Amino acid sequence: MNIIPRDQHCISRKHISDSALKVMSRLRKGGFQAYLVGGAVRDLLRGAHPKDFDVATDATPEAVNELFRNSRIIGRRFRIVHVRFGREIIEVTTFRGHHDSTPDTAQSKGASKHHSQQSASGLLLRDNVYGTLAEDAARRDLTINALYYDSEKFEVFDQVDGLEDMAQQQIRIIGDPDQRYTEDPVRMLRVLRFAAKLSFGIAPDTAAAIPRCAHLLEQIPSARLFDEFLKLFLGGYAAATLDQLIQHDLLRYLFPETCIALEEHPTGQALVEAAMVSTDVRIAADKPVTPAFILAALLWPVVDNAFQRRKAGDEPPMVAIHGAGQDAISAAAQHLSIPRRFSQPMREIWEFQLRLQRKTGRKALELLEHRRFRAAYDFLLLREQAGEETDGLGPWWTEVQTLSKPEREEKMASKGRRNRPGRNRTQRPKHTE
Repeated sequence: MNIIPRDQHCISRKHISDSALKVMSRLRKGGFQAYLVGGAVRDLLRGAHPKDFDVATDATPEAVNELFRNSRIIGRRFRIVHVRFGREIIEVTTFRGHHDSTPDTAQSKGASKHHSQQSASGLLLRDNVYGTLAEDAARRDLTINALYYDSEKFEVFDQVDGLEDMAQQQIRIIGDPDQRYTEDPVRMLRVLRFAAKLSFGIAPDTAAAIPRCAHLLEQIPSARLFDEFLKLFLGGYAAATLDQLIQHDLLRYLFPETCIALEEHPTGQALVEAAMVSTDVRIAADKPVTPAFILAALLWPVVDNAFQRRKAGDEPPMVAIHGAGQDAISAAAQHLSIPRRFSQPMREIWEFQLRLQRKTGRKALELLEHRRFRAAYDFLLLREQAGEETDGLGPWWTEVQTLSKPEREEKMASKGRRNRPGRNRTQRPKHTE
C-alpha cells in the first residue's frame, strides 16, 4: 500500500465536514478504524470542494448503528449506514471483502452475517462480505475513488494506484473490467459519468470491455436505472455525459426509443443537446432543475414523430399529442421507472406546445398564469434553437411577457371581438307603425 504522509499532499482538515470528522472520531474511540474515502478524498486532492463525505470503517453496520442514535441502516444489496446531522448525511460503509471471505477470515468485529449472492449470469445481487481496508480498496469500482484519508494521522492511503491515474487524468476500473461489469453492469455508466464529470479520458482496457458487456444493462431493474439517470443528468455535466453515452452506445439501454426516433427526426438530437446544456447552465447558476424537463426533451423526438403520424391519420391535434405522449412514456417505463410526479409534467409540457399556438382570446391570456407555462415556454425556445419551425411563437411569447397587463390584454384580444358582445353596438331603428 502506498502511504502519502501529511507533507506530501494538500488535504487539510479545515476543508472536511465537521460531521464527518465527528463520525470518524467516535468510531476510533469505539475501537474501530475509520477513514474518509472516495470522491471526497479525490476532490480534496484536486483542490475542489466536496459536497458529500463518506466514511469507511471495519465496524459492521449494526455496530455503527449502535454508536450513533442519529443513524439508520439502509439497503439490501449493499448494507450501509446513514448518520444524519441536521440536513447533512454522512454515509458510513463497512470494509468489503472478497467473495470467498468467511466470518473467520474477515477482520470486522461482529461480522457474523457475511454473505454475498450472485445470479447465474454473474450479476452481484448481494455483497455484504466484510474485510480489511486493502480488500475494500480492491472491491471499489474506480481507482480514483479508492483513496482513503486518515484524519488522525493525516495520511492518504492508495492501494490501487489511484493517484497515478489522477495524474494521468484517466478513469480506470479496478480489477478485470469484464468481470467487474458482469458483477454490476451499472459500473459502465459510472465510468462514463466520472469521465464526463472530471473531463478525464478512459483507460483503454476499461473502455474496451464496454461494448462486450453493454447488453448486461438489460438485467438492471428499471427503478435502479432511473436512479442512475438522475446521477447522469443532474450532476451539472449532462452535456458531456450525453456525449459519452452516445460515443459508447449506452444511451440505447436507457432510451432505446429515442435512439431510434433520432434517425428520422431532423432536429431531435440538437434539441436534446440544447436541453443538456441548458440544464448544466441552470445548475451552475444554482437554479432549480427538474428531471421532468430533461425527460421531456429526451423523449420529444419519439413524441413528435408519433404526433405527426397520428395527425396525418386525421386525429385531432390535441388527441394526437396526448396519445403520442402516453405511448412514449409507457414505452420508456419499460427501461426507466419514471415516477408519476415526473410523467405528468412531461405530458403537460408536450401538450402545452399546441396550446401556445393560440395567441388571442381569454384562454390564451390564461396560459401565462398556468403553473406549467414557464417550463413549456423554455421548451418552445429549445425547439426553436434546435431548428424547429414554430412560426415565430418563441419571440411572440417572449414579447408578451414584457408587456404590462393592459398592454397584454390589448395585444391578445380576439380579432373582431375587442368589444364585449352587447356593448356599444349600433342599435337598429325601432319599427313604427
